[in-house]
Parts: sequence; C-alpha cells; structure tokens
Amino acid sequence: AQRKLTQNELSRHNGENGTPVWIACGGLVYDLSSSFLWRTGRHQALHSAGADLTEELEQAPHGPEMLDKFSVVGILAEEKR
Repeated sequence: AQRKLTQNELSRHNGENGTPVWIACGGLVYDLSSSFLWRTGRHQALHSAGADLTEELEQAPHGPEMLDKFSVVGILAEEKR
C-alpha cells in the first residue's frame, strides 16, 4: 500500500532549503529531486514543486509519461469538503 499524503504534506516538499522536490500528477506523488531540471524546486520558471501539477502537465509539450523514470513516494489524499 502506498503512503497517503495530504496537500499540506506535499507543499512542504518544494525543494526549498534542501527539502525534497515532490510533485503530484494524476493522484500520484513523485520525487523529482534527482532531476537537474527541478534542482531549485522550479521547472522552466513556470512550475513549482510541492503542488499538484496534473492540469499543468496536460498543457506541457511532453506528457506525464516523463514521470515514469521517477519514484512514486505516495498517493495524494483527496481533500475533505
């Protein structure tokens, strides 16, 4: 079973001050810390780590398949309303 992460937990993994670089896409949370393109917690000055980027990836020149080379650290928990 995968670890469930809240939006708040995800937001703390934004690459700042040495924290890991995590993003969510399609309900999964990926660790992009090893990516040169995400080393500062930002990608192409458009996207920030620590967030759900599902919608942004739909608009990107590449698809979410580029995330397949990164490890999944958990599942993004649905926010309770």
